[in-house]
Amino acid sequence: MKLTSDWLQNPDTIAVMKALQAKNNQVFFVGGCVRNGLLGVSTADIDISTDARPEQIIALAKIAGLKFIPTGIDHGTVTVVVNSNSFEVTCFRKDIETDGRHAVVAFADDIYDDAKRRDFTMNAIYALADGTIVDPLNGLIDLKKRHVRFIENATNRITEDYLRILRFFRFTAQYGDPALGIDADGLAACAAGVDGISLLPKERIGNEMRKILGSKNPSLVLAAMDISGILAKILTGASAKYMAILVHLEQADQINWLTRLVVLGGSNQTAALRLTNAEARELRHTLKAIELGYKPTAIAFEFGKNIAISTSLALAALTETKPPINLEAQITQGTSAIFPITAKDLGGLHGKQLGETLKKLQKLWVASDFTLKKQDLL
Repeated sequence: MKLTSDWLQNPDTIAVMKALQAKNNQVFFVGGCVRNGLLGVSTADIDISTDARPEQIIALAKIAGLKFIPTGIDHGTVTVVVNSNSFEVTCFRKDIETDGRHAVVAFADDIYDDAKRRDFTMNAIYALADGTIVDPLNGLIDLKKRHVRFIENATNRITEDYLRILRFFRFTAQYGDPALGIDADGLAACAAGVDGISLLPKERIGNEMRKILGSKNPSLVLAAMDISGILAKILTGASAKYMAILVHLEQADQINWLTRLVVLGGSNQTAALRLTNAEARELRHTLKAIELGYKPTAIAFEFGKNIAISTSLALAALTETKPPINLEAQITQGTSAIFPITAKDLGGLHGKQLGETLKKLQKLWVASDFTLKKQDLL
């Protein structure tokens, strides 16, 4: 079997592989680029695995006139850059010691050793420069079934790195076959290792939750995370009860992982997931709009289109109803509305008093769903 992705024929990709093979080294594509290529899904990163040691990778890059960056040289990783494309090249490795978050590794000569230290069988599929598939752990069988399964013993893989708990659910949401359900051994091992989540940096947890919530339909995995106690470990008080309803209500262009986070609930979401300032602001505005109980028109005027859509969908899911039939029209009305009062209309007021009066009048106007006229407000 051969990989036929377009990136295989990219001159930059060919240049890197040619450089690394100059001394007859073993050189393979591995991981997401191979997995996604076989699934016909686009990939952003091209990872390469080789039996060459870091210093050899650097020497080969120099000989070929390629730029290199020793990004993780202590762990065997060198980034080779060709034009604007970066290739992460890592020598074969095997784990010597793990603590649930970090691993002490040793360089290896055998692709089988390198494959065994990876997380899921579908991520341990390799490809030669011409696209020929090399599958040391029979991961291709699981990939064809869209069966997300840990390599060998699930408990061992998780205790090596507890982030794999979240990756298990993320990969199941992104690549798993819903009809197949969730791998039973993997789910049981994740539930048993739930306390290990507390060892993980909040940033890494947040990154995985963004991807889970941003997948096409995360209902199944979130329900499993809820029942197994993993969701509560991440977000105290969160519940997956209404997620399937929200997913059913969403249009393809309305999927927003923060809307799903609102429906998921839980306390202290911003800190628990290390949200960015922009994400925290959007979440805060959505929750405020829900609390105020405004109509979509008023929400669109005050917070914009995205918050209006998010609020309407979240409210509908949480109340097990449907969003307004004319939601788009209401949002258009709200975003195009113009407050009829200006500072000139309040000529007798100045400074703080003027600002407070304008805010008060605008609040009244918004609360009236824009029905109050200029004279009514004055």
